[in-house]
Amino acid sequence: MKPVAQQLVESKRSLVLLAIFGFVILPFLYLIDVLSIGQINMIGRYMTFAILALGLDLLWGYVGILSLCQCTFFCLGAYAMGMHLAHHGGPEGIIDANGWKLPACLFVVYPYDVGESSGDALVPFFWKPFWNLPLTILLGLLIPAICSFVLGYFVFRSRVRGVYFAILSQAIAVAGWLVFCRNDVKLCGTNGLTRFDIIAPAESLTTFHPENAKDQWINSHDGDMGQDLNADGKLDQLDYSMAEVGFSLSEPNVQLSLYLLTLACLFGSFFLCKWIVNSRLGRVLIAIRDDESTLNFFGYKPYQYKIFAFCIAAALAGLAGMLYIPQMKIITPSNMEAVRSVLVVVWVAVGGRGTLRGAILGALTVNLLYNYLTSEHDYGLFSWSPDYWPIFLGVAFILVVLYLPNGLIDVVDRLKARFGKNSNPIEKV
Repeated sequence: MKPVAQQLVESKRSLVLLAIFGFVILPFLYLIDVLSIGQINMIGRYMTFAILALGLDLLWGYVGILSLCQCTFFCLGAYAMGMHLAHHGGPEGIIDANGWKLPACLFVVYPYDVGESSGDALVPFFWKPFWNLPLTILLGLLIPAICSFVLGYFVFRSRVRGVYFAILSQAIAVAGWLVFCRNDVKLCGTNGLTRFDIIAPAESLTTFHPENAKDQWINSHDGDMGQDLNADGKLDQLDYSMAEVGFSLSEPNVQLSLYLLTLACLFGSFFLCKWIVNSRLGRVLIAIRDDESTLNFFGYKPYQYKIFAFCIAAALAGLAGMLYIPQMKIITPSNMEAVRSVLVVVWVAVGGRGTLRGAILGALTVNLLYNYLTSEHDYGLFSWSPDYWPIFLGVAFILVVLYLPNGLIDVVDRLKARFGKNSNPIEKV
């Protein structure tokens, strides 16, 4: 067995190599046209899934809590950032009676009461804080964390655990999906948040003042009004251009920047989880997984540590959601379905539960395979159909559970160990 110091050196060396690969080699391959910006964008989205998997691995792999509602927290973060983007990047909209521009995605599905018209539509009060970018980022982390705290406080204090918590968390996911599908919640229903292609970081750092809002919009956006003002001072179908205000999410440079930001957040999330696991707190979390009753006997309160881990996992899921939506440019309640959270469990199990590197490896591997195997391929004697993907994933999951209980990361570690022995025979002594 290798000394601890040598393991740390090798771990740091691996992280440095991964950082060079992600921050230097992949962007370089894009610059020399080996990779397209679409492929870079795809890898960026899959890295948000890796952040999501890290949170679940911390919760499931190290604390022993199987949560089947992580995608609910993911969508809470995504909806927070989506509402911000909808404020600043919609193609058209109206100015409501209070001077707020109604996001285009909300305007399309606005739940009017009997006798109301588009002129009566108002921006909901809970949309307004998301105008400001720093506040949006803060809320995108806090809302999932607070929801998980409330849920965890009542559930873990009641000593609900094991399969019972898994079933309860799945019920939470279904309930959240049903709520977000309703138009009267004013979160755009099943259409989701979309119809935005602009990110305006400079403008979104300011505070919106509804007074003289019409003049603010016309002056700052250099818009073409298209129609005269109504008698009550509201604009119908205000048409404006955001080209001078922000950056298009479709621009290659913007997509590359989002990829680099996501990669940086992935490394930051990994180091946060690594620090937690290696700390005294992490040893308590592992003790909860291994023998919670003994921990109770020594005077600890395991439910407090469970709540902490649950909140961290939820906040990481919210962060992943906020990074996902500007790269995907749409978020719908379908991303919140219970089956999506089960897929996150598959990523962690395939990569290696209880190993943070395994969670990242599993998320990236499964999703890259999904991207390739959900297209038709002709191999001569055999033609691959996208319909085979669920079968392939199910068989692969069963094989990993039966023959690779430690996941794909165990194969990687064995190959590294064998390669190290062959390349340095002295170490064998």
